[in-house]
Amino acid sequence: MLDHIKQFASEFFVTGDPLILGAQVSIALATVAVVFVLTYFHKWGWLWREWLTSVDHKRIGIMYIICSLLMLFRGGVDALLMRLQLAVPNAHFLEPEHYNQIFTTHGVIMILFMAMPLMFGLFNVVVPLQIGARDVAYPFLNSLSFWMFFWGAMLFNVSFIIGGSPDAGWLSYPPLSELSHSPGIGQNFYIWGIQISGIGSLATGINFIVTILKMRAPGMKLMKMPMFSWSVLASCVAIIFAFPILTVTLALLFLDRFLGAHFFTLASGGNPMMYINLIWMWGHPEVYIVVLPAFGVFSDVVATFAKKKLFGYKSMVFAMMSISIMSFFTWLHHFFTMGTGADVNVFFAITTMIIAIPTGVKIFNWLFTMFRGRITFSTPMMWTVAFIPCFVVGGMTGVLLSVAPADFQFHNSYFLIAHFHQVLIGGVVFGYFAGLYYWWPKIFGFKLNEHLGKWAFWFWNIGFYVCFMPQYFLGLMGMTRRTYTYDFDMGWGPLNLISTIGGFLMGLAFLFQVWQIAHSIKFMQRDTTGDPWNGRTLEWSIPSPAPLYNFAVLPQVEATDDWWETKEKLAAGEKPKPQGPIEPIHMPKNSAIPFVKSTLWFFAGFGFVWDWLWLAIPAMIGIGICMLARSFSYDTDYYIPVDEIRQTEAKMRRATV
Repeated sequence: MLDHIKQFASEFFVTGDPLILGAQVSIALATVAVVFVLTYFHKWGWLWREWLTSVDHKRIGIMYIICSLLMLFRGGVDALLMRLQLAVPNAHFLEPEHYNQIFTTHGVIMILFMAMPLMFGLFNVVVPLQIGARDVAYPFLNSLSFWMFFWGAMLFNVSFIIGGSPDAGWLSYPPLSELSHSPGIGQNFYIWGIQISGIGSLATGINFIVTILKMRAPGMKLMKMPMFSWSVLASCVAIIFAFPILTVTLALLFLDRFLGAHFFTLASGGNPMMYINLIWMWGHPEVYIVVLPAFGVFSDVVATFAKKKLFGYKSMVFAMMSISIMSFFTWLHHFFTMGTGADVNVFFAITTMIIAIPTGVKIFNWLFTMFRGRITFSTPMMWTVAFIPCFVVGGMTGVLLSVAPADFQFHNSYFLIAHFHQVLIGGVVFGYFAGLYYWWPKIFGFKLNEHLGKWAFWFWNIGFYVCFMPQYFLGLMGMTRRTYTYDFDMGWGPLNLISTIGGFLMGLAFLFQVWQIAHSIKFMQRDTTGDPWNGRTLEWSIPSPAPLYNFAVLPQVEATDDWWETKEKLAAGEKPKPQGPIEPIHMPKNSAIPFVKSTLWFFAGFGFVWDWLWLAIPAMIGIGICMLARSFSYDTDYYIPVDEIRQTEAKMRRATV
């Protein structure tokens, strides 16, 4: 009996690696500390009522943001471990298997569990406020989306201490991801972790399309909508077409591994190239899904800090919607070398080049907006300015990769790695940092320390160029991606060492940001104005942080930058716009079902990962019961009475200077 328990424990827990052992001990200590603090301060009830069962879009947005920052730490540690391994020739800091696992989890975490939740966090905290709505269209579904993402991410992350991480790359190409080449359970964690969180992402896309199209304030026609909300709409259109492809692809891979199907194996007529086509039909639009909202952030930030109306509003809208659609016609440039023939390669080369045109349009719009503007270089604006040259280089190298004959040389080289990070860090990370700094006062009611923020900014930017510029040259010198180690005589050592130093500078920048947040919480500089940046859009017209109901009276929109125009008219001596009477506000009630149902999804996924049907089947039955329970729930909403709204507004006005 004891031998069976030992055998099971040795398979269940990952052992034998001191780095992973350290992580296991750290996780155990952190869990005990969290449980102790919540118990000691009697906060379990508060956690349940205020957060776990909340359907308030602002709280859900905050939870998304917290998760994304934690995942940035995890993915960043993975990146630094890889850079340490490659810093010098013939290094054996990591075992080869561990290195494969780390570059797999780094890619998945940064794209799906860091960039996506940071994006969804901004969606949640900004879009309803910006379009003058009191909530999202489906608050219950919004909560369910978050918890599906959360438990999917937890299922994927737990693999590095339980069972073993996936190691077939972040897109898990067959045959590496098939049972024949990955007989362990790491790939099962990959399939179910992404599958569960991906369903949540698809639901979020549907939710925000409906929210934007149906819940805008009176008078806010589409062509008067703030640019960030336009970018969210463009991104969500791509989500609802791209994520079903991912769901089906992972389901087919699951059937291959669990039921012996042969969709992606050469045996019995399967074809691994079909997987590669399908995964990139999702994978390349995914890049634009995460970068489009960043374009919206930059547009709002540039207009605010240049104190000018955004140049070329209509062309910006056209550019973003064009990218959203055209992103589905570029996937094949990821494998020009597969042998489809010149005509197919030419088609996808041209479509890839064409997508650079609307991207270039936006760059010129931002530059012309800044031209003769009264620019203030606060941290959101600094991130925006830093983005432009970075993204231009990333775009130019992307055009180089779109040239099919040249791509035969660049394919799978470190040149591609440098380009990929240039676009995603320069576009997505810089963009969401700009958005986070910009909307932080609106989200939390206090500003972040600007001095520490600028230290973090410079370390990030210097570290970025020190890290990734050498990688272009490494690619041209022949270094391929997924390289574990190399000999002295390759001549790659000095550039890899420089690149590693750059990586650690970015790690130092992250520590500055953690210090910045901690310092700002301790020495809180409250935003008593509700409009600390002299903003232009509706979210700045209400106190910070926004009340539960967002707007006591829904605003009547007359212009594109309606809040800015209102301030201009008031400054010119015009009377303020008349507001309607305060009426009871209809709001959704909290619900435990999203949390419980998503937790059951976690157990179902965990059961399928280990092939434990005794766990998976009851969990699936529980999911069905949750759906029935929701179908028969009739007490799902309530009204905030007028007196309570008046008291809240009076309290906020007293707190506002």
